[in-house]
Amino acid sequence: MFSFFSSSSSVKSTYFLHLENMQTWSLVTICILLGVIVRWGVSLNSYSGAGKPPMFGDYEAQRHWQEVTYNLPVNEWYFNTTDNDLNYWGLDYPPLTAYHSLICAHIANIINPEWVRLHKSRGYESAAHKLFMRATVLVSDLLIYIPAVVLYCLYLTDGSSKRKVCTLLCFLLYPGLILIDYGHFQYNAVSLGLALWGVLSLGVGQDVLGSMAFSLALNYKQMELYHALPFFCYLLGKCVKMGLMGRGLFLLLRIAVMVLATFGLCWLPFLSDPSQISQLVRRIFPLARGLFEDKVANTWCSLNTLIKIKTILSSDMQLYLSLASTFLAVLPSSIRLLTKPTFWQYKLALVNSSLAFFLFSFHVHEKSILLAALPVCLLLSDLPLITIWFLQVSIFSMLPLLLKDGLLVPYIVTSLAFLYFSVYLLSALEHCSEDSLRLGGYHKMLFFLPRLDLACVVRWKFYISIAAMAGLSVMSVVLVPPPQLPDLFPLLVSTFAFVHFLGTFMYFNMVQFSQPPRRKSQKKSN
Repeated sequence: MFSFFSSSSSVKSTYFLHLENMQTWSLVTICILLGVIVRWGVSLNSYSGAGKPPMFGDYEAQRHWQEVTYNLPVNEWYFNTTDNDLNYWGLDYPPLTAYHSLICAHIANIINPEWVRLHKSRGYESAAHKLFMRATVLVSDLLIYIPAVVLYCLYLTDGSSKRKVCTLLCFLLYPGLILIDYGHFQYNAVSLGLALWGVLSLGVGQDVLGSMAFSLALNYKQMELYHALPFFCYLLGKCVKMGLMGRGLFLLLRIAVMVLATFGLCWLPFLSDPSQISQLVRRIFPLARGLFEDKVANTWCSLNTLIKIKTILSSDMQLYLSLASTFLAVLPSSIRLLTKPTFWQYKLALVNSSLAFFLFSFHVHEKSILLAALPVCLLLSDLPLITIWFLQVSIFSMLPLLLKDGLLVPYIVTSLAFLYFSVYLLSALEHCSEDSLRLGGYHKMLFFLPRLDLACVVRWKFYISIAAMAGLSVMSVVLVPPPQLPDLFPLLVSTFAFVHFLGTFMYFNMVQFSQPPRRKSQKKSN
C-alpha cells in the first residue's frame, strides 16, 4: 500500500514538473516572438546613409563588402586596387566578417545579380534589397545571438522560472542592439552572440569550447578585445588554481591549441603571404584616424571640451596616453579575476573591462557602448536597477546618431517599452535596498559623512537621470542650437552619458571587490 502511494506521488511530481517545463518553454517562445516582432518593426524604418550619396552609410558599407568579396580574389580584399577603392568603404574588419559578407553575397547574387555587380552596384537602394539586407540581420540573430541569450537566461541566472523568463524578455528587448543592427544597420549580434556563446560555455565548464567561441568573436570584430582580458584572466586563473603541474597545465594546453587552431583556420587564406597579414592588421587597427572622431561619451571627447588634447599632444602621445590609461583602468579588475576565478567575478570583470576600453581606449565609436551593454545585460537578474539605468543611458548616448539616421520614433517607442517592462517585470524599484544594490563599499569610502540612506539616494538619482534624458531628447529634436555652437546638443548628450558611464565603472569595480552574493545557486568556479 505504501509503495502504491509513493509511486503515485512520484508520478504526480513528474507530471507537474513536466507541465511547468512546458509552460516555461511556451513563455520562452512568446518572448522570442516578441523580440522578433520588435526587431522587424524597427527594420521597417530608415537606415544609415539612406539616399545620401556619395558615401551613403553603414548600410552601403555592408552591401559593398558583399560586392567586393564576391567579385574579387581573397588576396585583393584588403588591398587598394583599381577594383577595390579602400577609400570607399574598404574592408576594415577581420576575416570572419569578410566570409560572412561572401555568404550573403552568394545568396544576393542568386536573387538579383545587380545587388553585387562590381562597380555598378554602388549605392544600390530598392525595397527588395532592403528586405534582403534586413533579413540577413534577422537570420544571423536567430542563429547565433538569440539562442545564446535564451540558454544563458534559463541556465545561468538565479531565481524562479518566472524571473528567468522575465530576464530573458528584457534581455531580448534591449533597444541599443536592435536600433543599431535593425535601424542604423550592422551585424553586431554576430560578434556579441559568439562572445555570449563563449560566456555560456565557460559558465557550464566547457572552457575549450568557450575559447573557440570567443576566438571566433574576435575574428569577426576586433572590438571584442574589450572582452579579451576577462576571458584570458578567468581561464588562466582557473588553470593556476587547478595546478600548473597537473590538470591545470593540460587544460591550458588544450585552450592554447584551440585558440591557435581557430585563428589559423580564419586567417588561412592570408598566411602564405606576409604582406597580406601586415595589410590586414593595418586595416583592422587604423591608428591614423586619431584619438576620437565624433562626439563620443568617453573620457577623451569629454575632456577635450576643457583641454584641447588633440591640439596639445602629438598623435603618438595620444596613442601612448590612451594605451596607458586603458591598461591602468582595467588592471585592478583583471588582477581580482586572476586571483579569484569565479563566474561571478568573471561577469563583473567583463563589465569593467569593456567600460575601461570604452572610456579610455583609442578611437572609440558611439556604437561601441554595445560591447559594454552585453555584459551588463548578464547582470539584469542580479542588479536590476543599476543595469536598467545603465542600459537606458547607453541607448541615450547614441541619440545623435539615431537622429541622423531618422530613427527618432523607434528610439522613443523601444526605449519607453524597455524602461517600463524591465522595471516592472524585474521589480527593480520594489526590491531596492542597500544590500541588494551592494552599496556597502560606499559607506566605507564615505565614513566621514553622516550615514545616508544610499538606496533612497540611488532611486532619486535614477528618477532625475531619466527625466534629464527625456528633457535632453526633446531639446535635441525641437530646439535649434546657436550658430556659434552647432554641436551643442550632441556634446551635452555625450557629456551627460560620460558622467553616468564613469560612475557605473566605479560602481561595478567596487562591487567586484566586495563579497559575492550569498545565493545557493550562485555559479562558482567550475
